[in-house]
Amino acid sequence: MTVCVTGGTGFIGAHVASLAAEAYGPPRVTYREEGRLTRLGGLEVEAVRADVLDRSALRRAFRGCDTVFHAAGLVRSRPPELVWQVNALAPRVAVEAAAAEGVRRVVVTSSVAGIGPAPAERPGTEEDVYSGWGLGLTYPDAKHEGESEALAAGARLGVEVVVVNPSYVFGAPVDRSQPGETSTRMIANYLRGRLPAVVDARTNVVDVRDVAKGHLLAAEKGRQGERYVLGGHDVSWVDLLSRVAELSGAHHPLMVLPPEARHLPWLVAGEGVALMAQNWSYSSAKARRELGYRARALDRTLRDTIAWCLELPDLRRPPSPMSVAAAGVRLAGRAGLLGGLELAEHYVGRKLVMRP
Repeated sequence: MTVCVTGGTGFIGAHVASLAAEAYGPPRVTYREEGRLTRLGGLEVEAVRADVLDRSALRRAFRGCDTVFHAAGLVRSRPPELVWQVNALAPRVAVEAAAAEGVRRVVVTSSVAGIGPAPAERPGTEEDVYSGWGLGLTYPDAKHEGESEALAAGARLGVEVVVVNPSYVFGAPVDRSQPGETSTRMIANYLRGRLPAVVDARTNVVDVRDVAKGHLLAAEKGRQGERYVLGGHDVSWVDLLSRVAELSGAHHPLMVLPPEARHLPWLVAGEGVALMAQNWSYSSAKARRELGYRARALDRTLRDTIAWCLELPDLRRPPSPMSVAAAGVRLAGRAGLLGGLELAEHYVGRKLVMRP
């Protein structure tokens, strides 16, 4: 079987390309910058230059393929125009290009963000109505629009479109010499003492290798027009970073912000905090039942992510607002100034400081 992976030089896409190579032989991989092909770690691929917004270029890349994995995307919120183009518009363009070339199936990489924050009383599922409108968050809105457009285009043009929705993805990249993507930087920042705070909310964490396997399972077994959550383990951010501290031996104090902190104007990474402050607990029961999807133990993922982070050189960068704030929290801890906040936890009824 001939497959093509868009976004194959990215974090998830490179892992999908690696597994596809094992299962089907060397895949085609689209790229915009030739230098990024090194992120495939020497994997044998057929590289095709193509922008995911260029329908003609995608047609050339998809020609003769049976399946397309559309893994291209931007895991960020700025600039909003580019995030919208890549995450909301490109999936439809990819499906239209696939239809023009007679591709049978397209697996679209979305996110649980495309389904929206989960209800407070239970984990979210694929059947939930999108709950992100009105939050003013570019990334979830764009991912939801992208999967909706892709599914509609598939129904209109006769292409079997299956959507996969990974949760928060950890793990090492295919090329372990690379510094990593947005999701993995949280652990790297914590290990190096550059993370000042965490939000008192819940998320779902999954290993990138399990997500890649879920893509192949969706290509083989997924039902047309359906979406599948590829998650792992529901956990609070506080418990997650406490576990990272235990496994790594790195102990740095963190301020614990309430979910309402997303409204504070002084926060630098406003959308990042707002996203973290939502409830991202999610169930993968549908993927387990229909695809045979499984997620490995959380500690296995964290150990591998930690080991990879510690392999990387600690490149000295100019101080950022986050690193300066983290230094201030550590200084406050050494000066005994965090003790008052810990005493106040009993009165406010929630955690204010994390000291692993």
